[in-house]
Amino acid sequence: MNVPLSPLIHLIDDDEAVRASLALLIGTVGLRVQAWADPQDFMRNFDRQSIGAIVLDVRMPGISGLTVLDALIAQGVDQPVIMLTGHGTVELCRRAFKAGATEFLEKPVDDEVLLEALQNAVRSHVRSRERHQANRQACELFAQLSEREREVLGLIVEGLTNKEIGRALGLSPRTVETHRANLFAKLQVESLAHLIRHYATLAAQTP
Repeated sequence: MNVPLSPLIHLIDDDEAVRASLALLIGTVGLRVQAWADPQDFMRNFDRQSIGAIVLDVRMPGISGLTVLDALIAQGVDQPVIMLTGHGTVELCRRAFKAGATEFLEKPVDDEVLLEALQNAVRSHVRSRERHQANRQACELFAQLSEREREVLGLIVEGLTNKEIGRALGLSPRTVETHRANLFAKLQVESLAHLIRHYATLAAQTP
């Protein structure tokens, strides 16, 4: 997948001075920042496909950060969310993590702590998107298999040899070998370990 060289951090805080100072700080490590004063404007317009993270203030007029977090999770937004608050409590922290926040930091936030949290969040998001892309590609390739090829794949995943697969399906070992070669070609794998790692779950779920 194509990952932007400079991930995008969405910064939502109603305090203009806080937005300006945090945006400047975040930019020092090469991360792009898009700042939002209005959380509802952010919810309507932010780029859900961007690689990066979300920095979200807890207490804002009109709608709370926790409400925004709940909405993001409900909509399937996958960017990690770091919550900021000037009035932290154990209960508020617990609620934020339970709602899906990846980090909870108190204001005034320590510069190094925030930057480390953001860089960890971005790395996590990149890995998550890469896994999702790999899984989607695996499903697309799996869908190209014939019914017989799926049967052979399922038995390969179970650890059966070509002879055992042939007996189970009433096929000659040569025919099984042909199906096996077709599987490797269609699924674009070069080793048995690669085949099993990517397609064991898919094969098990197929009737």
